[in-house]
Formats: sequence, structure tokens, C-alpha cells
Amino acid sequence: MLDIKQIRDNKEAVETALLKRMDPADLDLAAIIVLDDSRKDLIQKVDTLKAERNQFSKTKPDAETIKRMKDLGEQISALDNELEKVENDFREKMLALPNIPADDVVAGGKENNAVAYTFGAKPEFSFAPKDHVELATSLDIIDYERAAKMSGSGFWIYKGAGALLEWALLNYFVDYHTANGYTFILPPFLLNEASATASGHLPKFRDDLFWTEDKLCLNATAEMMLGNYHRDEIIKTELLPLKYFAYSPCFRREAGSYRKEERGMVRGHQFNKVEMFQYVKPEDSWEAFNQMRSQAEKLLAGLGLHFQTSQLAAGDCSAAMAKTVDLEVWIPSMGIYKEVSSVSNALDYQARRGAMRFKNEVSGKTEFLHTLNGSGLATSRLLPAILEQFQQADGSVLVPDVLRRYLPGQMSVIKPVN
Repeated sequence: MLDIKQIRDNKEAVETALLKRMDPADLDLAAIIVLDDSRKDLIQKVDTLKAERNQFSKTKPDAETIKRMKDLGEQISALDNELEKVENDFREKMLALPNIPADDVVAGGKENNAVAYTFGAKPEFSFAPKDHVELATSLDIIDYERAAKMSGSGFWIYKGAGALLEWALLNYFVDYHTANGYTFILPPFLLNEASATASGHLPKFRDDLFWTEDKLCLNATAEMMLGNYHRDEIIKTELLPLKYFAYSPCFRREAGSYRKEERGMVRGHQFNKVEMFQYVKPEDSWEAFNQMRSQAEKLLAGLGLHFQTSQLAAGDCSAAMAKTVDLEVWIPSMGIYKEVSSVSNALDYQARRGAMRFKNEVSGKTEFLHTLNGSGLATSRLLPAILEQFQQADGSVLVPDVLRRYLPGQMSVIKPVN
């Protein structure tokens, strides 16, 4: 959530920044300011009437006093009802506003994303390479048909060496983040609406989430849980920065986004991910962002996969984020890069929604924290990239060196079953 004071004091600058990512027809800061004015005016009127009623309550009641107090009560009740409606409308409009993009984030959508870093080179093959679906099937490590029978399209089953390879990736991530001073969290995978609102997924992305009849949603990313870990808390300054990472399966409807070419494991309704998260003081925010980006890049580089890092344009960033870089791995059969990690800085946007604060030791004031998150990493596109980039002429696939110690017999190659 944005700061209404910032909107009021710097309306034109905020508007210019938000138009980097919003359609002008959807942006009306003047209407929000009018609602804020109405809200303040109603609060003042209610307070004045309540003060008057309190004064009458201290006098000896007579018929005139009783009548006046009754009139005041009716006026206060009517104004309270009006105030509730105005405050609900004001909050709804404030929640709908996305974060203000950072100064160096360009306007527009994904067509304006810019590659900032490249690791390795595209693999070259002296044979006709297979795609990851063919490879996974011939290696008997992913079962698509039985998953579709169980759950429908957009799901898969890890099997044998495939399950072991997936678990090896997760173990590799856990060891890496632990060594970097992050605290491991295994959170619940169901969240209430207050948590989804604080993380920035509500109200805009309600239809992208799976909901239970108890009004709990399945997490779309562990960022949702980690970003609520200190909701409604004031953190002691000496504890900052707080660094966490969490493992979770992630569940997404992906409504309207599934494309035929994204078959296999490239896009699905359920996948595994390890997420990094930091709570920091505002002055440490961008240093933490650069640190998390570097850590994600080193983690992915450790697998030996060719990838690139792109800085996203404002319209391609998640609504809650001021700046995002995506780490995108090369999928040879598709001839494109696919995101396996997003590293983002929300500044104080999520902290305002979740009332996550710290006491500034210099000013003595209570201020909002800054929150940052980064995938470290998502596995559903890593396994296809490993299969395709490390495939051999005989149909086998080499296992990245860093994963072998997590596999039985330090398995170095996965061979076709036939």
C-alpha cells in the first residue's frame, strides 16, 4: 500500500511514476484525495459531536439534556455509518494501487525488459536434440499421463531418478541459503485473506489463487507466508536484517496463461520452490536487493546452466514490487528463456499493508520496514533445462556436479530405461 501523505504531497510525481505501469484510465489519484478529505472531515465531525455528548454526560440530566443527547447519538450513528462507507471505499482504492516503480525501472511491458547479465553459452549439439518431454518419458522419470488421470492437465508426477533429482535440487538450495545466513522456515501452505492482502495478492490476483470452502487460499509462493511472518509486529532494530528462506509447493490457477508450447513442466498448477525473504531498514534496502540478486545468480550458475538476468519494465513487475529482475534459463527446444527466479524489492509497500515496523534509533520514530524476496530457486523449469541442456547423443542426461552428492551412489548420469 502506498503512503497517502506521499500521494497528497507529491501527486504529480506519483502519478507520473504509476503511469509507467498503469493505464491512465485506471488511475485517479484526485478521487482518492477527495475520499481522504471526506474521511478526515467526517472523523472531525464525529469527534466534535462525541466531545459535546461527553460534556452533556457530566451535567445533571433534564428533559432538554436527554433530548439533546439522543439527537447527538443519532447524528453520531449516521455519521459513523457514512464514515465506514467512505473508509471502505478509500481503503479499496488504496489497495488497488500498485507500488511506485523505482527510478531506474523503465515504463511499459515485457517488450521493454532488458538483459543485464548472461551466464555461459547456449549448448550446441552434434545430434538431433530432444525436448524435455521426450527425454523425461524415455528416461522414465516424469509421468504425465497418470498425473493427468489423477488431477487433470497442468500436473506431473516425479518418478525414480526424477524424484531424486528434484529432491537433490531442493537440498542444494537449502544448504546454499543456510550457508548464507538465512533461517529455514517450513510454513503452513494455507493462508487467510488478511495474509493474501498483506502480501499484495489481494484484491487483484484473487482469481489466480486456489481457494478452499473455508476461505483459505493455497499459497502461490512462499513469499506470501514469509511476508506475513512479522505482520503486526515492531521488530527490534538490533535484529535487522532478518533473513529467511522457505520451501513450499506452490499452487496457481494460471487462468488464461497456459499455452500449447508450454507443455510438460514449463507451466503447471503445482511446482516446488525455495524462496528467500529479507526484512531490512529502508537505508539498507537496495544493498539487500543487490545481495539477493547475486545470491540467486550464483546458485543458478552452480548448476552450470546457461541463463540470463533481465531487468523488468514497470508493467511486467508484480504489482507489489518497485523493482524486479528475472533469472531466465535457456530451454533449447523452445528457443526461448524461461524465468526460474524473480528477485524483487517491495520497499515499504507490503510492510504498510501488514503493519510491519521497527523503531528508528536515531529519530525515535516507529517506521515501516522494507521487504524483499527472491526465488532461490523454482524447480519446475530447472529440471527441463537440465534435461535439455545436458542431454547426450545416446539419450542419457548428465547430472550437474553440485547435485551428485545428494543422489544415491553420487549418480552422475541418468540413462534411458530401454
